[in-house]
Amino acid sequence: MVNLIGTYECKADAKGRVMLPSAFKKQLHAVLQEGFVVKRAVFQPCLELYPMSEWNLMMEKINKLNRFVKKNNDFIRRFTAGVKMVELDASGRILIPKDLCDFAGIQKQLVLSSAVNIIEIWDKEKYEKAIDDASVDFADLAEDVMGNTDADELS
Repeated sequence: MVNLIGTYECKADAKGRVMLPSAFKKQLHAVLQEGFVVKRAVFQPCLELYPMSEWNLMMEKINKLNRFVKKNNDFIRRFTAGVKMVELDASGRILIPKDLCDFAGIQKQLVLSSAVNIIEIWDKEKYEKAIDDASVDFADLAEDVMGNTDADELS
C-alpha cells in the first residue's frame, strides 16, 4: 500500500499538463511505470489521482458489489464517470484531461495534496477555501472520527 506525504503548489500549462513534484516522484518511484488513474472526487470539487496499484485495489472492492442491486449499479456508474488513465511523460508531467479540469475548476494554479494513498488535485483557490472551511470544526470532526473511546477501551 502507498502512503503519501505532502502538499505542493503547482502550475498547469495551457494543455493541462502538470509537473509531478519530485517528492511525490520519489515516494511513487516503485509504481511510476504502472501509470495512474485520474477521476472526479466523490465529496469535493477536486480530482483524485490513483497510482494504478491503488486503483486496482479499489476496483477489487467495487467488483464485489452485486450489480443487480440498482444502488450498487448507480454508484459504480457515478464513481467511474470520467475516469481516465494517465502516465508521466518524458518530462515528468501528467496530462489532466480538459473535462476533468472543468469539473474541478482547475485553471492555472493548483495544489497537489496527499490523501493517504492517493493525490488530490485542486484548483488552488478552492483548496484554500476547503481547508479554511474545514478548520472551523476540525476539532469536532477529529473527535468524532478518531476519538472513539469505546474502541480504545477494547484494545
